[in-house]
Amino acid sequence: MITRPLDLASKLRPEPRGLDWLFFVNGALLVFFFVLFGSRFVLSPGLGVDFALPHVPGASAGARPTTHVITVVNAGQIFVPDGVRNVEQLQTWLNQQARTQRNPSLLIRASADVPTALTARILGMAHAAGFAVTLAAEDANGAERH
Repeated sequence: MITRPLDLASKLRPEPRGLDWLFFVNGALLVFFFVLFGSRFVLSPGLGVDFALPHVPGASAGARPTTHVITVVNAGQIFVPDGVRNVEQLQTWLNQQARTQRNPSLLIRASADVPTALTARILGMAHAAGFAVTLAAEDANGAERH
């Protein structure tokens, strides 16, 4: 019985020998580019879709620009421009950042479900570091200022 009528396997080139080193070069280049162009924010948790600022009537009336912004979520995570901090690490970050500006001001974007005790603790740390603090809120009328 004929199982291979065209005998195609004999007409193929033999597979190249000695290219095992190329596998390791490709692997090393992949690791190099992930390290070089990688960001710590790629795999870090971000703000969820349920993040909402508290609604306060006339909140946009006292709006003014600030030098620093942090975002606080109910899970106890505090997002600063260069990564995620916990409450203990935030004190160090605030002290470092207060030295970079002449009159530092801080905007705290705390989600509506963040406990008041956590917000008050962050307020106290910011005041101790020398910041003028503003709490973020949305206008109860629904109008946002950008």
